[in-house]
Amino acid sequence: MAAKKLVEASARPGDVVEVARSDGSRLMGTLMPKSEFSAPDIVVLKLDNGYNVGIRIDEGAKVRVVEGGSLTTHPGEPVSLSEEEVRPPAERVFVLGTGGTIASRVDYETGAVNPYMDSKELAASVPEMFKYATVDSVQFMSIFSEDMTPRNWQAIAEEVARYFEKGYSGVVVAHGTDTMAYTAAALSFVFHRGLPGPVALVGAQRSSDRPSSDAAFNLTSAVLVASRAPFGEVCVVMHGETGDSYALAHRGTKVRKMHTSRRDAFQSVNDVPLAKVWPYEGKIEMLKEDYRRRSRELRPENGFDDKVALIKFFPGMTSDLIDFLVDRGYHGIVIEGTGFGHVANALIPSVQRAVEEGIPVVITSQTLFGRVNLNVYSTGRRMLQAGVIPAEDMLPETAYVKLSWALHRTRDLGEVRRLMLTNLAGEINPRHELKLFPRWYHDRE
Repeated sequence: MAAKKLVEASARPGDVVEVARSDGSRLMGTLMPKSEFSAPDIVVLKLDNGYNVGIRIDEGAKVRVVEGGSLTTHPGEPVSLSEEEVRPPAERVFVLGTGGTIASRVDYETGAVNPYMDSKELAASVPEMFKYATVDSVQFMSIFSEDMTPRNWQAIAEEVARYFEKGYSGVVVAHGTDTMAYTAAALSFVFHRGLPGPVALVGAQRSSDRPSSDAAFNLTSAVLVASRAPFGEVCVVMHGETGDSYALAHRGTKVRKMHTSRRDAFQSVNDVPLAKVWPYEGKIEMLKEDYRRRSRELRPENGFDDKVALIKFFPGMTSDLIDFLVDRGYHGIVIEGTGFGHVANALIPSVQRAVEEGIPVVITSQTLFGRVNLNVYSTGRRMLQAGVIPAEDMLPETAYVKLSWALHRTRDLGEVRRLMLTNLAGEINPRHELKLFPRWYHDRE
C-alpha cells in the first residue's frame, strides 16, 4: 500500500511530502529511503526538528509532494551520492566511514547496537547535507571506536590524504564517539604542516535508526564544515547543546568527550571551539582568530609507535606498574598526575630508571583544565630532576597520541622532549582565560 501511494504521488526519497491519513492526521517531512527493517506499509519521514517518524499508510491515506529534492544513488566504489538532478554544489566532500554508533542500528531482539549501516546508506538517509556539497562515500572499516589502534589511525590518515589529492574540498570521518578524540589528535599531528581543507570527525550518541538520533544533525553539520569552513585543520563536529539548533567544531587536539550519553557530550578543554555551526541555516561563525588557513600543499607526516602507555596515578600506586612497562619494552609512558602533575615520591626512582633507559615519561594532569607546573612543590622539582617531560596544558589523550607520533620519528630523548614541548597542532595553549573553563563553572550562579 505504501509503495503504491508513493508511486501515485511520484514521491521519491529526499522529497518533502505531506501524508494525510484517513483518521484526519497530517504529517510533513522529508521522505527517507526504505529500510529493510521497515514493515511494508510504513514510510519514514524526517521532521523539521530532526526526528524520524514512521507512518503507517492506510487505504484512505493521501501523499502529496510539497517540494522536490529527490536523491538518486548508483552502485560502485566509492559511491556517488549526488547527481545532476539535485543540482550538486561545486564543493566536493568525501565521507569516510569507520563505524561507530553513527553507522549502527539497534538489534531489536537483543537491544544491542551493532555497526552495520554502511556509509552509502548513512549518507543517503541524510538528504539535508546535499545542499552544501556533492558527497561521495566509502565504508573504509566498520569497527567500534574502542577497537581503534595506532595502525588504524595511520590507515585513516592515508585515506584522508588520498581524497584531498583527488581534489575534494574536505573530508568527513564518521567515527565512534568513545575514542574519536584520540583519532582527531592523531590526524592533527599527521597533517600539522597543513591541509587543503577541513577534516571533520563526526559521530552520534544515539544510533541512526532511533527517533532521537543525533546522526543526521551531526553529519549535516560536518559536511557543512568540510565544504565551507575557512580553516585547514582537523576538528570534531558534534552537537553544541542538547537541542537541534547548533553544532560546535572543536580543534582536534583540544577536544574531549565529557558525558556518556548527552548529545552535547564533546567540549573543548583549555580552549574555545574553532567555530559554531548552524546546519539548517548553512551558517558558520568562527570563534577563534588563530585558526590555520587552508594550505595549497599537503605534507603529511604519518606513522605511530604502538608501544606507548597511558596510565593514571592513584593513591597507593606502587612503582611496580612503571617497572612493568619498562621491563616489557615500552618505548614511552604518559602519566596522568594529580593537580599540577604530581605522582607519589615513592614512584620517582622508577620514573628516573625509565628515563635513564631511554624511555620518555610525559606528565599530564587529571584535572584536565589548567596546566602542569612542576616548579611549585618539592615533589614536582624531584620529578623534573628525574627527567620527566611536563605536558603543559595538553589533554592526557592528546599527549599520549603525540608521544606515539613523536616516537615513530625518533627515539632520541632530547628530540622527543623538543617535539613534545613544541606547539605543532594547537595542542598547547600559552595562556588561559576564565571562559575556557567548563560550562558548569559559569552556570553555578
